[in-house]
Amino acid sequence: MANGYRPEIIQHAFIDFIGSHLYPFWSLTTPKLRLIARYPLNDDLVALRFETNHAFRRQLIGAQRGWQGGQHLNLSVLIEDVYHQRSYSLVGLAHQPLWWHDETSSSASKNSGASKKQPPNFTVTIAIKPQGLVSDYLTKHMTLGSTINSSIPSGSFTLQQSFITARIESDAEKPAPLLFIAGGSGITPMLGFITQALESGHRVTLLYYSRTELLPFQNQWQQLSAAYPAFTYHLVNTKESATYLASKRHLSADGLLALGLPLADTQIFACSSQALLTGLYKAAAEITLPQNKNLRDNIIIENFGNTSPDSKFDNDQALDSKKYAKQHTVYLRARQRQFDSSTTLLNAAEDAGIRLAHGCRQGICQLCRCNKVSGVVKNIQTGKMSSEGYESIQTCINIAMTDVVLDI
Repeated sequence: MANGYRPEIIQHAFIDFIGSHLYPFWSLTTPKLRLIARYPLNDDLVALRFETNHAFRRQLIGAQRGWQGGQHLNLSVLIEDVYHQRSYSLVGLAHQPLWWHDETSSSASKNSGASKKQPPNFTVTIAIKPQGLVSDYLTKHMTLGSTINSSIPSGSFTLQQSFITARIESDAEKPAPLLFIAGGSGITPMLGFITQALESGHRVTLLYYSRTELLPFQNQWQQLSAAYPAFTYHLVNTKESATYLASKRHLSADGLLALGLPLADTQIFACSSQALLTGLYKAAAEITLPQNKNLRDNIIIENFGNTSPDSKFDNDQALDSKKYAKQHTVYLRARQRQFDSSTTLLNAAEDAGIRLAHGCRQGICQLCRCNKVSGVVKNIQTGKMSSEGYESIQTCINIAMTDVVLDI
């Protein structure tokens, strides 16, 4: 036929199926990563560097020509014949070579037989704390040269998001000051994010809480500080009182004020455990801004779920995931099932033996998103209450405030 419908004689899915058995890293349609190096950052974090396949690079260039600082990857990792999906923040930017690039490329050449070094835009790097099933496997047991399926970079925790959600009224000729707050592995998306912000002309401050003296990406922070006078960073070692802000071990209103920033005009990006984010919102509520402004409106967050309280913070700062709200009934309309819930909808369903779709469990990957038919839920990250009607929600970060009907 000269015109009209032309059937695909050989399906791409069939080619991928055959190709994956002959050469697992190759695919026409599926983005894949191949582990080429590990690099310890400190006692808590390990950086993993991956080579990207042709499908990854083609889709990335077609979608956005690189990635934004603060974005993440969704990885599908096969462990003992079961696929596990997790989200990990990207370190740096596509055009930003990391300081261990030459070393890891050399190591990759020795271990994978590569004949030449891969340029930065052919590789991606994530940094992981070795805890949990998947993170422990990736940092300790996955052999160099192994291949895993991946998404292309995504996520709204970006500089662009500040222009969409911020309510800051600043001089259009002068970009708003930015404050980045991180704790533990929450530092991982900050390198690319801060680099991009500095390149855009922002005044940038980094506040990082850690249990160790060694700051991840220490060389990079020093280089950025030397190259950009508008960049300053503060490391608070929670075990060393000399590093505290305003003599406070943890994030506080006095600590934020001690930074000397015009907080009313400052956009705050925070990435950490729920405990530090709770401390941030508490501190924001204690700070009075002029013209009836609310510092909480300036905060955009990314988090890693509910970590154990003794991992980084005191017990009184941790949230008890079993005591979020009074117990209510959740109905799953399509399954004709129901369960009682006093925690997140996802956790409550699992406690009742009901499996719901999910991925990162942190509100990042969107795999748990579903439609709420009726009832009121509360977002545990932002404190925002939903309407009573039909809307899209995430089960991993919402709790029932009334009886709820889900279209599941």
